[in-house]
Amino acid sequence: MIRLQSSEKRMSRRAADAAACRSLLCDGSRSFYAASLFLPQHIRRPATAMYAFCRLADDAIDLDERGDGLERMQERLDRIYEGAPMDIPADRAFAEVVRRYSIPKPLPQALLEGFDWDTQGQRYPDLASLEAYGSRVAGTVGAMMTLVMGVRSPDALARACDLGVAMQLTNIARDVGEDARNGRIYLPLDWLQEKGIDPEEFLADPRFTPALGEIVQRLLKAADVLYERGAVGIHALPPSCRKGMQAAAALYSEIGREVERNGCDSVTRRAVVSPSRKILSLYNMFRRWGGSDLRVVREILSEDPLEANRFLVDAVREQEVLNPEIRPQGVGMGRVEDRIMWLHNLFQRLEQQDRSSPRSGRVSRRPGGGTPVAG
Repeated sequence: MIRLQSSEKRMSRRAADAAACRSLLCDGSRSFYAASLFLPQHIRRPATAMYAFCRLADDAIDLDERGDGLERMQERLDRIYEGAPMDIPADRAFAEVVRRYSIPKPLPQALLEGFDWDTQGQRYPDLASLEAYGSRVAGTVGAMMTLVMGVRSPDALARACDLGVAMQLTNIARDVGEDARNGRIYLPLDWLQEKGIDPEEFLADPRFTPALGEIVQRLLKAADVLYERGAVGIHALPPSCRKGMQAAAALYSEIGREVERNGCDSVTRRAVVSPSRKILSLYNMFRRWGGSDLRVVREILSEDPLEANRFLVDAVREQEVLNPEIRPQGVGMGRVEDRIMWLHNLFQRLEQQDRSSPRSGRVSRRPGGGTPVAG
C-alpha cells in the first residue's frame, strides 16, 4: 500500500511538473507552441520540458539582478546531471529528459555559454562568429530535440542544428531595433563596416536606412540557406515527428518573409505574422517538402556540419563511443514507418561506431568536441 501511494505521488508530481512546463511554453513562444501541437504526445511532453528549462535559464541570466545568474544556472545544470535536480518543476522534468534520452551535458552547457555571451554584450565580427552564437542558443535545442525524437545519427543532428541556427538568424533580423535599444548589436560587424555603419552611432540612435535594410536582407538569405539544409534533415526523423518540425521551420521562416514585406525595416517595425499567413505558410511548406527528390535529400543530408555546429554533433558521437549501450528512446515503435526509421538510424549508429573505434585511430579525444569562444 505504501509503495502504491509512493508511485501515485510520483505520477501526480510528474503531471504537475508537465503542466508547469506547458504553461511556460504557452506564455513564452507562440510559434514553438503551435508547432508542438503537430508532434505526437510522447514527444511533445519531453520537448516541452526541454523548452521550459531553456526558457528559465535564459530568463535567469538575461534578467539577472543579483549578478550570479550564470552561477545559479550552472549549479542547477550540474545537479540535473548528478541526478539530484533542485525542487523546481522544470528542473525535475528536464532531469528526466536528460536521463531517458541520454542528452550529453555539452549541449545544455553550450546553451548557458551562449546566454553568458549575451550578458557580456559580445559582438560578432563576421557571419561565422554569429553562427557560433546561434549554435549555442539555438543549434543546441535542435540537437536535443533530435535526440528526444530517438534519432542520433550525425547527419540528422547536423541538419537539426542548421535549422536551429537559421531560426536564430531570423530572430536577429527581426529584432535589430529592439536589440539596439537594449544596447545590443548582433549583426556581423564586417557587414556594417562594408555599408559605412558605425556600431556605436547606431546604438546611440537606432535608425533604419536602406543600407541597414540590405544587411538585414543578407542575414535572411543566410538563414534561408540553412532552412533548406534543415528541411532536408527532417526526412531523417520518424514520420510521426516530421510535421511538427516542418511546422516550426515554416512558422519561423515566415517571420523572415514578414520582415521582407516590411522592407527589411526591423528598427521602426517589428514583424508579426498574422494567423492567416501562418496557416498559409504551413500549407505551402507541407506541400513543398512533401515531394522532395530523395537523391537530393541524401546528398544534402550527408553534407558536413556547419563549422559552428560541429562540436554539438561531436558531443553526441563521443558520448556513444564511450557508452555504446545507449539506445534511442524517442521513436514510437507502433507504426511500421517508425520501426523502419529506427532500424535505419540504428544501422547508421553502428556504422559510425565502427568507423570511430580505437582500431581506426579516429576517436576524438576532445571532451565534448568543444570549440573556442568566438569573437
